[in-house]
Amino acid sequence: MLNVSVRQFVCPTRGVSVSMARRGSEAAVGGRKVRGFEEIPHTGRNGYINLFWFWKEDRFRSLHKHMEKSFNMLGPIYRERLGSQETVNIMLPADIMELFQSEGLNPRRMTVQPWAAHRETRKHSKGIFLKNGPEWRADRLLLNKEVMLGSAVRRFFPLLDDVAKDFCRILRTRVETEGSGQGRRSLTLDPSPDLFRFALEASCHVLYGERIGLFSPSPSLESQHFISAVERMLATTTPLLYLPSNLLICLNAPLWTQHATAWDFIFSHAEARIQKGYQKLESKRQQAGSKGQSGDAQEAYSGVLGQLIEKEQLSLELIRANITELMAGAVDTTAVPLQFALYELARNPSIQETVRRQVQSSWAAAGGDPLKALQGAPLLKATVKEILRMYPVGITVQRYPIRDIVIQNYHVPAGTLVQACLYPMGRSKDVFREPEIFKPTRWEKSEQRASGGTRPETGFLSLAFGFGARQCVGRRIADNEMQLLLFHILLNFRLSVSSTDNIKTKYTIILLPETPPSITFTLL
Repeated sequence: MLNVSVRQFVCPTRGVSVSMARRGSEAAVGGRKVRGFEEIPHTGRNGYINLFWFWKEDRFRSLHKHMEKSFNMLGPIYRERLGSQETVNIMLPADIMELFQSEGLNPRRMTVQPWAAHRETRKHSKGIFLKNGPEWRADRLLLNKEVMLGSAVRRFFPLLDDVAKDFCRILRTRVETEGSGQGRRSLTLDPSPDLFRFALEASCHVLYGERIGLFSPSPSLESQHFISAVERMLATTTPLLYLPSNLLICLNAPLWTQHATAWDFIFSHAEARIQKGYQKLESKRQQAGSKGQSGDAQEAYSGVLGQLIEKEQLSLELIRANITELMAGAVDTTAVPLQFALYELARNPSIQETVRRQVQSSWAAAGGDPLKALQGAPLLKATVKEILRMYPVGITVQRYPIRDIVIQNYHVPAGTLVQACLYPMGRSKDVFREPEIFKPTRWEKSEQRASGGTRPETGFLSLAFGFGARQCVGRRIADNEMQLLLFHILLNFRLSVSSTDNIKTKYTIILLPETPPSITFTLL
């Protein structure tokens, strides 16, 4: 999979000792001096002038393109100052591997300061997304048991499958009643509103153990407002990252007010469901106690919330904080990649048919077991990986190395904010062959081996969910959610589009299409 040309950029100083890195430009590695931190190429030394031009030219909306352009101009490593924040940006897998190896026991990433400021002003506890150190690790290990382990996936997988099947059943009915063509077998629509409802319905089913009725004829207005609140929160996050939160709060700045109000609604939406879940569980306990029964191991799965409450290892306040963060991060981050996936499959009909044949064969062999069927369709997983290579939801993964390191023969001190830039990496000819082409088969093991995939750094080619102990805590939910919906869509519909132009994208803390694409769904 790796283009051979990546070898010319692989850091020649991997494995350099910490003491040698600390000596900076005085150290020599392989006959070359390690260059100092200040010698790293940069986009401008004055962070506030840089920030001014970002605002003036609206570069925040195209931050992913700005990063790609900066790498093309400055090489595979560069520094950037925006306001008071400074980062070192990297994009090659070998360099990201070096960063990973220096992340330590309790990895740190950049604190999303507007989110932290909201928790502090509202006196809310912080979930693991906003925590660091041993406190983060203790909470993360408890959450891993409910959302990351294979046993947890087997518990919530049927819930995701139910929602995916319902989505396709309703879409099929809609095609049959509103469609055109012979026998009303085709319907062209923008699926993005339905995908957002699917993502929220599926996430609520897993987190709270119950459906919230977004596929009913009259879905809850509150849930629609929740989706709008998440979009508003995300859209206001990026410009707030580089401004002092305390000053904005004191000034009651409109941008801050919009951001905080959006978070308030997200918390109130989650709080109502958490209280309902808690009361439901207490009622069950009381009923079991009055009958002299202990918990029934065969009882229906009560969702992540129920599992956390039952085990009583996290306080209710910490459960509330983490469930709310999971909910806030569970909608756009799956609905948007699904938009891109449907479009790429639709404009690449031969690939769509190849994936469909595998899905159909696997479904026939699985005997109605959706987990077994998904495991038998590796091209579907590869499709999701390929979509996230081309359109990563989050365009960076950040870490603060706990020791001095050398990247691209430059000294990077411990505690520096280093960003692995995923969009430029996914589009780089120095990393991927024909990166502009949608090609799920590039992730097949046979092709990886043929392309030199035995090198250690090839494990750092697909990082949309992050890496290591601090990878996305909801990745198992999101990954299975996306695969299951695509699985059932391919079983039921043929996808097509009227235009095969590349999708224009924009950035609002996550990567989005500028205009959601319309897809034609044709019944099989």
